[in-house]
Amino acid sequence: MADPMRIRAQAAGDKATVRVLMSHEMETGQRKDAAGKPIPAWFIQEVTAQHNGKPVLSAQWGPAVAKNPYLQFVVKGAKAGDKITITWVDNKGDKRSDEATVT
Repeated sequence: MADPMRIRAQAAGDKATVRVLMSHEMETGQRKDAAGKPIPAWFIQEVTAQHNGKPVLSAQWGPAVAKNPYLQFVVKGAKAGDKITITWVDNKGDKRSDEATVT
């Protein structure tokens, strides 16, 4: 797997727009390989975001989310220099986390 995600956070006034591109295959478990065998389900189940260590977002995802999902949200009260941390966990228990500074 490539880098787990790319995060950009840009401040505008008293809020920041956070954009996250997550690198993940996101298999539904319904497709078959070339030999006709089912490809096991493998997808991000939980995504969380923190602003300076405080939770600001929690999402439960399922197998219908596209490969390499993109997430965008706004954090009120964020300013340049603040830290945004994104963490995801997939259905196989793999956990990835990354951090960005608001610019």
